[in-house]
Amino acid sequence: MRFDEMGLMSGKTLMLLPGTACDYETNFASVLDRLGAKYHLICVDYDGFDGSGAIFPDMLTVTEKIEQYIRERHGGRLDGAIGSSLGSTFVGQLIQRENVHLDHGIFGSPDLDQSGRLSAWLQSKLVVPLLTGFTKNEKKRAKTRDKLKSFFEMDDETADRFMGCFSRFSPESIKNEYYTDLLTWLKDDIHVPHTKVHFIYAEKMGEKYLKRYLKYFRDPEIRPFDMQHEQWLFGDERYAVPVLKAIDEFMETPV
Repeated sequence: MRFDEMGLMSGKTLMLLPGTACDYETNFASVLDRLGAKYHLICVDYDGFDGSGAIFPDMLTVTEKIEQYIRERHGGRLDGAIGSSLGSTFVGQLIQRENVHLDHGIFGSPDLDQSGRLSAWLQSKLVVPLLTGFTKNEKKRAKTRDKLKSFFEMDDETADRFMGCFSRFSPESIKNEYYTDLLTWLKDDIHVPHTKVHFIYAEKMGEKYLKRYLKYFRDPEIRPFDMQHEQWLFGDERYAVPVLKAIDEFMETPV
């Protein structure tokens, strides 16, 4: 595990938790400087994605390591944590487990999907090759780049950055991450006193995800944005600017 602290060190603490098959440098590259200008950032790279050669074990083991770091380095409390996609599972677990305290849990358009072991195994067998298989030849690489550009409106540089991330890490770590995320369940109607839950809701994902947010958390603040999944992180200012403004407003909400 790797924890890098940077930004405005006198500012409110904000932990950044990247999504599937990503390190924080790739996941938050387009907004890292702007967030760092306002917040004391705690940026996390999980086992298997931190350059140490370790393999990602499972979501709960990594959650425990994050909790330990927060207890040892920040007295068991953070002003906020934002999870990108799969990183939101860690935000949910940090809130649900109550071993540390977050004033603000910010969920970056997650799917919050949960399943049994057989379904999780089957899904991981299908999805992981899609994330890593394009590395085998240039034709597949070009096709994947075109899909990212058309669906997420990425430019070439951003598409190559994310593709490079997917190809850099061990398929075993990616499989373990994807598989155990599906097995890491949230309770219904989670409510922790003095913790505010906020969702960046990408409307183009569909209403079924909105229903999940309302199912798992009691009275969350949900901000809708007319965008695809995590599109605010892909370099387009049309999406980044309003979402960054919302994050500032989330972090100022009284608890």
